[in-house]
Amino acid sequence: MKAKVGMEVSCHLRMLLFISFASSFLNISYAQTNNDYDTPAAPPPGLSNCNGVFLTYSFTSRDKEYPHIKNATAQAWAFKSSATIVNTGEYEVKAWQMFVGFQHKETLVSATGATIVDSDDFPVDASNGTTFAGGSQADLKTSIETAGDFTQISAQIDITGTQFGVKPPGVPMPSIIKLVNNGYKCAKATMRGSKTYMQVCCKKDPKFKPKPKKAVKYLPRQYGDLEFTYDVLHAYGNNYLAQVTMVNNHPLGRLDHWNLTWDWKNDEFIYSMRGAFVRKRDYARCVYGPAGEYYQDFDFSNVVTCDKSPIISDLPPAMKNDSKLGKLPYCCKNGTLLPTLMDEDKARSIFQLQVYKLPPNLNRTALEPPHKWRIDGVLNPQYKCSSPIRVDPTEFPDPSGLQGTSTAIASWQIVCNISRPKEKESRCCVSFSAYYNESVIPCNTCACGCEGDTGCSQKAGAMLLPAEALLIPFENRTQKAIAWAKLKHLKVPNPRPCPDNCPVSINWHLNTDYKTGWTARITLFNWDDAPFEDWFAAIQMGKAYPGYENVYSFNGTKLDKLNKTIFLQGLPGLNYLMGEVNGTRGGPRVPGKQQSVISFTKKQTPGINVPGGDGFPKRVFFNGEECALPTTIPIKSGGHKYRINLFTIVFTTILTLIMMTGCIY
Repeated sequence: MKAKVGMEVSCHLRMLLFISFASSFLNISYAQTNNDYDTPAAPPPGLSNCNGVFLTYSFTSRDKEYPHIKNATAQAWAFKSSATIVNTGEYEVKAWQMFVGFQHKETLVSATGATIVDSDDFPVDASNGTTFAGGSQADLKTSIETAGDFTQISAQIDITGTQFGVKPPGVPMPSIIKLVNNGYKCAKATMRGSKTYMQVCCKKDPKFKPKPKKAVKYLPRQYGDLEFTYDVLHAYGNNYLAQVTMVNNHPLGRLDHWNLTWDWKNDEFIYSMRGAFVRKRDYARCVYGPAGEYYQDFDFSNVVTCDKSPIISDLPPAMKNDSKLGKLPYCCKNGTLLPTLMDEDKARSIFQLQVYKLPPNLNRTALEPPHKWRIDGVLNPQYKCSSPIRVDPTEFPDPSGLQGTSTAIASWQIVCNISRPKEKESRCCVSFSAYYNESVIPCNTCACGCEGDTGCSQKAGAMLLPAEALLIPFENRTQKAIAWAKLKHLKVPNPRPCPDNCPVSINWHLNTDYKTGWTARITLFNWDDAPFEDWFAAIQMGKAYPGYENVYSFNGTKLDKLNKTIFLQGLPGLNYLMGEVNGTRGGPRVPGKQQSVISFTKKQTPGINVPGGDGFPKRVFFNGEECALPTTIPIKSGGHKYRINLFTIVFTTILTLIMMTGCIY
């Protein structure tokens, strides 16, 4: 039976939306108990005294979800709630944004009346709070300029979702509600109605000095790790020409062989395309769908795709000067998008598409971009994209070559930010080793996932290895791992741990440690068949960062503003990390590899404890993808602080000589 809570507040919110102002004073019903509309209704507590922006949140109801379990903290509840925002001040609120501090592992499945910032689609993880922005009504006008038209000065959000851990009679209320817009200060929200309703008044901050900005009609452009702009260049009755521009802003962001996907809302289809191509040319959906019914005499055989969720990829460089498919700036790079630190020209990509529409959107101004944007690459950061937001039309240089500008008919922006990979969802991993310990701490079990692995343990810790085992694939390491465990009197798990399943692994070896400095060796292993062109790695060193001195076989750059990061990339002519190849004489396959030594001085880092953890990286990235790190570091044995293992030196020397002779790529 649905638990009914907050009835008094629910009445208030319903009436808040439909009762208009009386005279010049806001008369909003807070609790209607009869049908006598001749009696003046009282405004909600605090609304009449708020000269700014008035925000409310009301918890309405909830139902117990399946599965029903005894552990109250793990029981899921489907809940409904409402939030309102009312402009009661003398200034218009442009592009309003309201933060709701959810705190009970909430997952939102719908939010009618608003969009969610930094989220592509529902369901949305709101366990750390989320920010709502205006959808169709992004701006809140004042009562003065609308003569008290409540529909123009307010907005309501109807929220549906799931929460955990708060059973009746407890109420899963947020910790805070506030206006995010610059120039406003919000008081502490107060609870009312048996703690099922909270409200707050946000007022203009008299000390706030806004920066001079160009006046905008639509939402301001946002900054993100990867930005898309969807510009409509030409519009006709039943079709339009659009241009998609993607820009990489993150110094560690990268895409290789990118695949872009979105969803059409109104059965649109792509008739032609330049600067990119679709992975699947399919026009059957048009012939047998609404497009075929409307365009009965249309030849769909020339259509690029009728897929509702097309997969779009970049053209190869050979197509750059093709008169039909190419001849666009920044196109045709085979899906490579590099950081500006490496190549500014390769940090941007452009393609164009001609889109056909269906009724009732057949006038020139009926324009709507695709939604649910998603992009991925071969081994790259994982991006999470927001919904498209309408922005001021993009300005372009005048195509005639004159010193003027032309503007798009309409423009939308989609912002994508890099998300940190969850546990066991990385696509590269790191192993640790050191001169003072003969064992290598390998990549974590299932560091990059274990889907499909059977007969092995996904929870057992990875087994320590001898150094030479890093050179062979996981399936050939078993005998070496078991023999090493017996030699070192280590426990052998039964069943044995699953592999890391990572296409790229990196070994960080603490090489030396002396009075004035220390060195480390970094080795990159490519276990995939395809090579990595223009690869880069990034190392966050924490306390050791100021002591960075040099890297001897790579190019190294210090990024002071990026969390003490050392940026590494291949030297000219050595920027290919080759793929895995067959071994000699029927031996195991051999990974592509590159390595270098990195030197550090202790002059700028007094008191540094290199073996104690300061000599190991805090975070490691390869081609922008964050790699999984081991949970432990090599332990120093027997108090031999400066004893260098002879076997490690011999192994390193032999590996270096082999690489110099060209026997291993």
